[in-house]
Amino acid sequence: MTTTLRAPTVSETAERATVPRFAVISGAQVQRALQGQEKEIVELIEATYRLHGAGDSVNPPSYFLRFPDRPSSRIIALPASIGGPSGVDGLKWISSFPENVAAGIPRASAVLILNDHDTGYPFACLEASIISATRTAAFAVLAADRLSRRRGRPTRIGFVGVGLIARYIHTFLAGTGWSFDEIGVHDLSADSAAGFRGHLEQLGTGSRVSMYDSAEKVIRSSDMVVFATVAAQPHVRDVSWFEHNPLVLHVSLRDLAPEILLASTNVVDDIDHCLKANTSPHLAEQLTGSRDFLLGTLNDVMAGRVMVPTNRPLVFSPFGLGVFDLAVGKYVYENVVSSGDLHVIDDFFYELRRYG
Repeated sequence: MTTTLRAPTVSETAERATVPRFAVISGAQVQRALQGQEKEIVELIEATYRLHGAGDSVNPPSYFLRFPDRPSSRIIALPASIGGPSGVDGLKWISSFPENVAAGIPRASAVLILNDHDTGYPFACLEASIISATRTAAFAVLAADRLSRRRGRPTRIGFVGVGLIARYIHTFLAGTGWSFDEIGVHDLSADSAAGFRGHLEQLGTGSRVSMYDSAEKVIRSSDMVVFATVAAQPHVRDVSWFEHNPLVLHVSLRDLAPEILLASTNVVDDIDHCLKANTSPHLAEQLTGSRDFLLGTLNDVMAGRVMVPTNRPLVFSPFGLGVFDLAVGKYVYENVVSSGDLHVIDDFFYELRRYG
């Protein structure tokens, strides 16, 4: 596929190049910019995904920093570039330290750096755990909408793992018009499960909230299942749990044994990105030596290149693309600029003359 990204000529760069101001945007500002904008953000994510599908992006593989003394922890770098009318480059740097939860602080922390498309200078650093959760939830909701159109909208949703990502996915479902007769909740932590139930009841969703003491029970009771855990390897292995053919949003990527994927219809966000780092689809590829178990990408579904069958479980496994973080980060940046609340760091770039 031919990309439409074009590097500016030397003369073009010389004519318009200026060193941008550098700003820092806090998590509070990020949340204010995004709160209540679920429909708009889902539309933004869809437009960005279409740009990516058309080749108007650069999205290299994610880079994992792992630690021999902390095997459950990692820090991931997601570099990316978006073309189109709001072109921007950048990097999300996001850590996952599951042991943080026991200490009473969130598992994930992140920053997003936005770089000027013309000069390469970074012009903003944003708190990005909220941006990351937002883009994950928005893309999950986009997938749920597109993948359920032939099946009909689910009336019973089940969450396996109920941390921040689960909360954001529910928020985006509710904010884009979804409603459910029943919301099932399962988490290995009883405190987390109770906290999520309390959150849902406080919202007054009108749904019956049911607590389940096993993944099997919540899966069997749900038309749509959301996996949002911190599992490092598959823990769900029984194919029969999915015999009612649910739609599965496999957001955490490593919950399902390869045998379940091989008995299902599989859609991913990006094939090359998803089939690595020992995700469940990657394990299925290693087991079979083939990618034939994949129906295609969500972009293939959206473009009508593939038809989603209704007589099998349907598993959507999104690796998560850095272009989505950039799109949401640029949206937040522009919102903060227009509000007049941009906090600029004076003299951040200081040595700007070649000979002083």
